Amino acid sequence: MTDFERKALLPAGLRDILPPDAAFEADIVERLVRLFQAYGYDRVRPPLIEFEDSLLSGAGVAVGPQTFRLMDPVSQRMMGVRADITPQIARLARTRLSAAARPLRLSYAGEVLRVRGTQLRPERQVLQVGAELIGSAAPAADAEIIAMAATALDSVGMRGLSVDLTVPRLVPTVLGAHGLDSADATPLRAALDRKDPDGVAAHGGDAANTLVALLRATGQIGPALDALATLDLPPVAAQERDRVAQVAALVGQATPDVMLTLDPVENRGFEYHTGVGFTIFAAGLPGELASGGRYRAHGDDDADADGERATGVTLYVDTILATLTPDANQRRILLPADAVATDARALRAEGWATIAALEPGGDTRDEARRLGCTHILGPDGPEQV
Repeated sequence: MTDFERKALLPAGLRDILPPDAAFEADIVERLVRLFQAYGYDRVRPPLIEFEDSLLSGAGVAVGPQTFRLMDPVSQRMMGVRADITPQIARLARTRLSAAARPLRLSYAGEVLRVRGTQLRPERQVLQVGAELIGSAAPAADAEIIAMAATALDSVGMRGLSVDLTVPRLVPTVLGAHGLDSADATPLRAALDRKDPDGVAAHGGDAANTLVALLRATGQIGPALDALATLDLPPVAAQERDRVAQVAALVGQATPDVMLTLDPVENRGFEYHTGVGFTIFAAGLPGELASGGRYRAHGDDDADADGERATGVTLYVDTILATLTPDANQRRILLPADAVATDARALRAEGWATIAALEPGGDTRDEARRLGCTHILGPDGPEQV
């Protein structure tokens, strides 16, 4: 490897984005954020780096292992590079925007950096677009976020959408009612993640029958809710069951073309969520397009303690872009070196990308082709190359 090639290498999980992909990415991001703003979600832009003690508090605890840390030479305090933007939105809600009217609707777009990627998502620098609804415990808040996210994805060309609803507190509540600590139930949690009823029966103790029934209440929203309705659940778990049914009904009304499913035992990726969670997929695509759910913006993590309720969504721009094709039909026109500025301004106002020839002479048509132009500016206006 030459020295030049070595200097061109990037760390694992990071990459350059080149034309036309960079412009296409920016366009998709702005379209998504504009849709959120149309729903009343005001845009904010928190910093890339914060002090560690604020960045990793509350909801930020869950992303601590994925956070790059460094020492601030000015304050001599430890800082973290954000691995997720949601904890920063929670910080804004409890500090700078604590006096703002509730419910508080905020949207954002920005890069995050993670210590390591995953098998499905090897990228470590990821562009996030998202929205948070803070200060309401109503099921309608959950439904608004889910329906808005699905509408946003549809607006940029994602079709065949499905929403998989989860209830992360359901299993821990059932275990607690039977005197089991979910934090110590590693084999049981693994069996639930594998959707293995025999493993659940072997490790579930007194809760095994209920857990197996929960495991089997997975699938299309109607039959899944019917199966849940037959179970004798502890009071808190029953409340969670009723809540997800309310949310599903509201989402179905708002987005009738979106398929709804339910997985009542899924927990992976929802570690800091305190209520209904969700993941959005598109038919024929392996990756998630978006995920989110209810969490505590600040206050104690115990769902019964005082603290501000919130729900939100993060859209995975890299997955969305991988399924879409940049528009290759933008009109690009080569301007002769002696073109007047008023002509150039008029063309740009009409939607042309104007490429100026910097030196006179030469074959303008060959130069136009070389620079990827579809037209040249002739005496009587645009001429196709």
